[in-house]
Amino acid sequence: MEIPGRQTSKAAGWSRRTGAFSAVLLLTDLTVGTLLALLVLAPFGIAAYWAAAYPPLRDISTDFDNPPVLDTSTRTGDMNALSPPTPGEQRLQTETYPLVTGRSYNLPFDRVLEAVETVLDRRDWQLTAPFPRAIGQSEVTINALAKSFILSLPADVVIRVTDDGDAIMVDMRSATRFGRYDLGDNAARIVDFLTELDQEVAGQVGTAPAE
Repeated sequence: MEIPGRQTSKAAGWSRRTGAFSAVLLLTDLTVGTLLALLVLAPFGIAAYWAAAYPPLRDISTDFDNPPVLDTSTRTGDMNALSPPTPGEQRLQTETYPLVTGRSYNLPFDRVLEAVETVLDRRDWQLTAPFPRAIGQSEVTINALAKSFILSLPADVVIRVTDDGDAIMVDMRSATRFGRYDLGDNAARIVDFLTELDQEVAGQVGTAPAE
């Protein structure tokens, strides 16, 4: 025969266990929800930090005097306007991104263009036209659409290869389509590409860039 008080004690124990289990489930749900929220918001948090850390530039070029011409055939009116950089923007780019410089190679035009194509093939960029051939050319431009690492924002990219009679010049330009800040994306894209181009040229023909 069980004592009534004993039954009450068992019921209270089960109640406490049920309450504790419910609390664990609630905390688990909150933890999972918090983690999911952090994962969703993380890119925006990083973007906000970069917006404070990087200058308000969105169109970066290795040539201020004669910037490579971007393909505007797919641009619309709600995208960032393309305009020559102001003296202040030029100074800001030079101070912030000193590695954004064009390249000069003492090599045949077709060999440099071949190296450009090799480096370009390693990137997930969408060409706006077939890759140009070197035959009979002294200057070609390659236009492409790239996307930023953060938020996958689209950017127009152009690579210009020019034979100036003394050397083969390679210049680049990258411009973000949307947003006041590019978060350093355009400069990083240019520096990474041209650094890899230096390595490709050196590896293919055993020479370094002229400057």
